[in-house]
Amino acid sequence: MKSLILAILAISLYSCSPKPQAGGAPPAPSLPVATIVTGTDTTYQEYPASIEGTVNVEVRPQVSGALDKVFVDEGSFVSAGQPLFKINEQPYRAALNNALASQHAAEATAANAQLEIDKLTPLVQNKVVSEYQLKTAKAAYDVAKANIEQAKANVNTAQINLGYTLIKAPVSGYIGRLIKKQGSLVAPADVDALTQLSDVHDVHVYFSLSEKDFVAFKEQYPGETLKDKLSKLPTVSLLLADNTAYGKQGKVDMIDGQFDKNTGAITLRASFANPQGLIRSGNTGKVRLSLQHKDALIVPESATVDMQDKVFVFTVGDSSKVKKQAITIIGKNGDNYLVKDGVKVGDQIVLSGIDHLQEGMVIHPQKAPEKTAAIAKN
Repeated sequence: MKSLILAILAISLYSCSPKPQAGGAPPAPSLPVATIVTGTDTTYQEYPASIEGTVNVEVRPQVSGALDKVFVDEGSFVSAGQPLFKINEQPYRAALNNALASQHAAEATAANAQLEIDKLTPLVQNKVVSEYQLKTAKAAYDVAKANIEQAKANVNTAQINLGYTLIKAPVSGYIGRLIKKQGSLVAPADVDALTQLSDVHDVHVYFSLSEKDFVAFKEQYPGETLKDKLSKLPTVSLLLADNTAYGKQGKVDMIDGQFDKNTGAITLRASFANPQGLIRSGNTGKVRLSLQHKDALIVPESATVDMQDKVFVFTVGDSSKVKKQAITIIGKNGDNYLVKDGVKVGDQIVLSGIDHLQEGMVIHPQKAPEKTAAIAKN
């Protein structure tokens, strides 16, 4: 009985004793925030490009024969009119001599016909011979004159063919590979040209835009017509194969007349000066187009998180609660995103530490350093 009373008393004392308090909630994290402002920034788009000289000429023979001489070396610079190759001219020299001989014979025949006319004219007037003989003599003279014209044409043809045995540079530029060597037989019907000649004082850089990119191109740049847009288009940069920037700026000066049915893309051309010949035909690279955005909302990339093909930021609302907000990006420059909508001027966003944030969490906003807070005031 005594033991029962002591047990009841112990239970009563335990139930009346104060209970230990539960552990407190973790403190709100202190995170840097910044206010969204507007500014002017530039975005860049890059497109693969192929490079050609302003003039690319295939040098081909216009007559057949053995290649007697090669006056130039591969890669050398030549001026317009400079001799490049010499084809054996002997057959063409002989053909010219033969044509000249035929011309002289035709001229002699015409002279004889004229003498016959001169002889018969007084005889016909005195009615010694019939007029028919004079008409026959005049017809023979007309035939002789026609033969002279034909002979002269043959002489001109032979002279042209003889001139074709010396192949000269049609334009100034750099010599490509020499496919044929001295002693080779060449002909106009050969599959391969003798060489290629490229004028690269200026180069044309060709790149393509998809239909979607071309629509955006027309909307982004000012101007009523494509010609007007090209005239107002800013200069473009050229990135070479090693991603280094070419030292001179270019200008887009041509848009193709139609889309390629196979690729669904349209070709544009930018022209660059190349006075030192640093770029050659066949080089590849990238054309970089710039687009300036005025009064753009600019958000640091580090303040965003990607999720399900969307980009989010955490805005700070009333009572320092954060809200996950999707944003629409129209471009990127360096470490900044250019934003179309999703946030507005004056909104505060969390700059870092967002990986552990959840919707509705309370934070202690900390003003970011001045350099970071000025997100975009270019």
